Amino acid sequence: MIQELFHLGPLSISPFGVMLMLAFLVGYAQLSRNLRWLGIGTADDASSMMLWAGLGGIAGGKIYYALLYRDWGLLLSRSGLVWYGGFLLGTAAVLFVMSRRRLPFWSTLDAATPALALGYGVGRVGCFLVGDDYGVPTDLPWGVEFPVGLPPTRAAYLQSEFGIPIPDDIPGAQLMAVHPTQLYETAIALVIWGIGFWMLKSRGEGSGYRPGGVALVLFALLAVERFGIEFLRAKDDRLLGQLTLAQGISLLILITVLFLAWRRVRQSHAVDASS
Repeated sequence: MIQELFHLGPLSISPFGVMLMLAFLVGYAQLSRNLRWLGIGTADDASSMMLWAGLGGIAGGKIYYALLYRDWGLLLSRSGLVWYGGFLLGTAAVLFVMSRRRLPFWSTLDAATPALALGYGVGRVGCFLVGDDYGVPTDLPWGVEFPVGLPPTRAAYLQSEFGIPIPDDIPGAQLMAVHPTQLYETAIALVIWGIGFWMLKSRGEGSGYRPGGVALVLFALLAVERFGIEFLRAKDDRLLGQLTLAQGISLLILITVLFLAWRRVRQSHAVDASS
């Protein structure tokens, strides 16, 4: 895969960095449009939210990565941005901005979650281009070899880095085709974005739309997506039996979403009963 595109003086520009920047740009464009569409914010609100989401997301992703490998020196490395670490700290930063700017909580989340799904899908293309976050070996025709991946998909690396059992008759230096889970996630994230876009577009009288409905649906779908894709990922952090840490966080998010949805239904029924 491609580790470097070009240099700007001493700076090495990688495909991942370019796609990460593109992810923030398309996320900003979608968020700005949604805020104006819902009549709750401006492009300036969107830029402030995206700035703090980016800072919090990068810091959270690096901190999560360092904690995962118990090495604080990784905070200064170029590699290692873990999605859920970035998601958690980035979300906290966005909530802070929403509070400071007095943006309506649920409606703003409705505007933000499609932008989150879209940015996530675009960003995963960067992971594919540098050969990071791939899946386990596969014989499917669309399996991909990463000769210069992070790490390369050679049999010895897959066994030593991720604990994947490799048949004894396969040489350690042999490249193996793996699931391109990055592209799976891109495709699913774009579908989730499309669902959110359609839900926002369909709101209005008679649609049953209530602020927060889009956010809860999309958060649930993103959690289910990540929980499922982890079964195909080449990973070595299976801390909860056969489940990864990311799957544990996905379950917590899904349970939280279901609880909030249940509370909203109860509150709605209580209001209907009293009217």
